Amino acid sequence: MLEQLLIFTRGGLILWTCKELGNALRGSPIDTLIRSCLLEERSGAASYNYDVPGASYTLKWTFHNELGLVFVAVYQKILHLLYVDDLLAMVKREFSVVYDPKRMVYDDFDETFRQLRKEAEARAEEMKKSKQVMAKPVSNVTKKQGQQTQKSGFDGGNRKKSGGGESGKDSADDDDVKTGVLENGHSNGEVVNKGRVNLKENGNNNANSEAFDVNKLHKLRSKGGKKANVVVNKVSKEEPKKKPTKKNRVWDEKPAETKLDFTDPVSENGDADMAVAQVVKGESMMDKDEIVSSDSETEDEDESETDKKVDSKKKGWFTSMFQSIAGKANLEKADLEPALKALKDRLMTKNVAEEIAEKLCESVSVSLEGKKLASFTRISSTVQAAMEDALVRILTPRRSIDILRDVHVAKEQHKPYVVVFVGVNGVGKSTNLAKVAYWLQQHDINVMMAACDTFRSGAVEQLRTHARRLQIPIFEKGYEKDPAIVAKEAIQEATRNGSDVVLVDTAGRMQDNEPLMRALSKLIYVNSPDLVLFVGEALVGNDAVDQLSKFNQKLADLSPSQSPRLIDGILLTKFDTIDDKVGAALSMVYISGAPVMFIGCGQSYTDLKKLNVKAIVKTLLK
Repeated sequence: MLEQLLIFTRGGLILWTCKELGNALRGSPIDTLIRSCLLEERSGAASYNYDVPGASYTLKWTFHNELGLVFVAVYQKILHLLYVDDLLAMVKREFSVVYDPKRMVYDDFDETFRQLRKEAEARAEEMKKSKQVMAKPVSNVTKKQGQQTQKSGFDGGNRKKSGGGESGKDSADDDDVKTGVLENGHSNGEVVNKGRVNLKENGNNNANSEAFDVNKLHKLRSKGGKKANVVVNKVSKEEPKKKPTKKNRVWDEKPAETKLDFTDPVSENGDADMAVAQVVKGESMMDKDEIVSSDSETEDEDESETDKKVDSKKKGWFTSMFQSIAGKANLEKADLEPALKALKDRLMTKNVAEEIAEKLCESVSVSLEGKKLASFTRISSTVQAAMEDALVRILTPRRSIDILRDVHVAKEQHKPYVVVFVGVNGVGKSTNLAKVAYWLQQHDINVMMAACDTFRSGAVEQLRTHARRLQIPIFEKGYEKDPAIVAKEAIQEATRNGSDVVLVDTAGRMQDNEPLMRALSKLIYVNSPDLVLFVGEALVGNDAVDQLSKFNQKLADLSPSQSPRLIDGILLTKFDTIDDKVGAALSMVYISGAPVMFIGCGQSYTDLKKLNVKAIVKTLLK
């Protein structure tokens, strides 16, 4: 049963709702659809599922791009309503006739909708009945055909067995393939089976043909497989005895030595008496504004090349010139496909994941389909402008990412601001943690590092070196400890010492490693950090989608909490090594919805920047 149908403008003004249905929706499915799907350029999807405790809906929608209207139908997820798509199309057609931009109330549309709904339901019932009628004779025909083939197979086999010679035996399984077999089992005729090349055989069973029989090949393979299994079984019985493992030699009957630990001795709270190696100087690039040049020569060249290719296929010079002056009536999907394909290829060359590029192009196509092309405007430039708006909308953070303000708010509440750095192996979590610490230090914020990577050899020493260079206290407990407990004790120590921020370093882990992901989920659940930063490489392409989606999925599945914490922000590393291949930023933001908060662009502590959305979008479309 249809729960609700709404018509509203792109500005958010509701023009009409079905009063006949009158069902109060649980939760806020429409708001979630707008926020999570339509504004995030995921409108190319067929439907959207809304799941909250006590409610489960499926939402379908369509646009009237020329009038700027959105039509949304809501129904229970458990139901499969076949008429929803047709109903939306009919409502869109009829409402566009009576729509007036100055009019706000459409009470007279209720009767029209009632008729349209009955018509759509009747069509769906007719289609359902026709499918059931068509399914019955087809099943009967297939049964009869199967019986006939079985009978013919048995008869052919008996005929062939009555003949003599080896060739009669070999052809027993494929009598439906060969014809013209003689009584003595020899064949000198041509055989054709569904386009198979002609096969000739002589009495001595020597194949001198243009193709081979696939059935015989399967038989030979099965025979060979059985023989191989027998040989393997024989060999397995005579397995050689395992050599005894060599034991460590014991001198003078001394007791066994304890496990070696080369970490430097430190006090319980992690403060070590170490000399400062070097005082780092310089201003962090986080506080510098990046200037984006306004040159667009390359964009114009690409647009003109695309236009030439598209226009030369279908239109002459005069026709395309006339359409650019007069303007096209309405853009159709066929008109947009060449420009969208070129745009998709361009995005993929910039290291955007293929799945993301395809979804973006579908969304842009849906938003432009049906719109009127303005005069003196090319299709490619219209598509590029729509894609540029979409990319800016995706990459612009939906919430505040001002960490300095959040730190001061936490300071007023007399508690430290906790940041946890997570990610796969070797992406630079420890190094970029030190960069963030240096940037916070420049703003007169007391920082403490927590060495919770108790798994990788040398991880504690690496973080200790950064702490010594930056003159920052570090909390550590050595190796083979529970990271969640170490982080908890570090936060308690920071509260006692009056530290403003605790930066928690964690072990690198692949997204498929469930034990390590469970430990990370426990660390986040026990300590409730203020910010969970995913550290990822800017070099990844399609793997960015897999990494972030599985990280979020594992954190959600393995957390004991009803409302698990997911990734709050992204730190992209090695940005100085990718030239114009900046697509990883788009892929990660699109798949997770988390903003890019930092960019690592070098080896020194000052090489940390903010994401410049305009610069990234310009590079992607260049």
